[in-house]
Amino acid sequence: MQQPRPYRKPPWPRQARGNEERVAHTRGGKALAPAFTDAGKGENARALIYGLHAVAEALANPRRKVLRFLVTENALRRLELGKSEGAGVQPEIVSPQEIARLLPPDAVHQGALLDALPLEAPTLEALEARGLILALDQITDPHNVGAILRSAAAFAVNAVIVPVRHSPAATGVLAKSASGALEHVPLIAVRNLADALILLGKRGFMRVGLDSAGEVALEEVALGTPLVLALGAEGKGLRERVRQNCDVLARIDLPGRIKSLNVSNAAAIALSTAHRRTGTGIGK
Repeated sequence: MQQPRPYRKPPWPRQARGNEERVAHTRGGKALAPAFTDAGKGENARALIYGLHAVAEALANPRRKVLRFLVTENALRRLELGKSEGAGVQPEIVSPQEIARLLPPDAVHQGALLDALPLEAPTLEALEARGLILALDQITDPHNVGAILRSAAAFAVNAVIVPVRHSPAATGVLAKSASGALEHVPLIAVRNLADALILLGKRGFMRVGLDSAGEVALEEVALGTPLVLALGAEGKGLRERVRQNCDVLARIDLPGRIKSLNVSNAAAIALSTAHRRTGTGIGK
């Protein structure tokens, strides 16, 4: 095996903005912040992906362009990469501390970090009118969005739509929480979520908004495909114009004393319900 070149810590200062994690790169002395998937297709867009599952899925994805692959010796053994995984990407063997210095203090990197380009997301118009998609209305917590993406991948969701503003970047915490789901479920950023629902409605999608005060239980809705499920942020819920452009507002009935759920848990329950009510392979 070729001896890896000496590792030099790149000057990637951390930047805080709201509740989103952003890590800035530099090129030619100029700081460059990684952009959200669909909103930053320029040459300076970056996605930092860490954690064993997220890194393994990214390396196995032929559509993912990896620029650097930093990994500890132990993590490299645990990844057990196949011949096609990480093809053309020379791993740089580093210490755990060297990776940790590039990330926020609470980042659980498990000894693996990728510096990659964001995936090219399809346009809303290019989505086929079939199966199921999710629409997330201003859900800003990257842990929640990542967990929703993970459930979306498990239930063969065709895409997750988010607004360009008030959504976390497809990097760092979100990618780690998604545990590789970013490589399987397109994340499409749109300027206006209500307008996106209008377009989907014209294309034959049934639009169901999840609301704790919905007039009908989700279990009782005659679900059909193509289907879009819209979820809002905890506390605020769906915004008024998003609600207005749903065909039905449905609630998840809960038998216990607590009548609210974390939005990622609500998404998983809604996906399971849609899966049972519309048949297997809803994303097919």
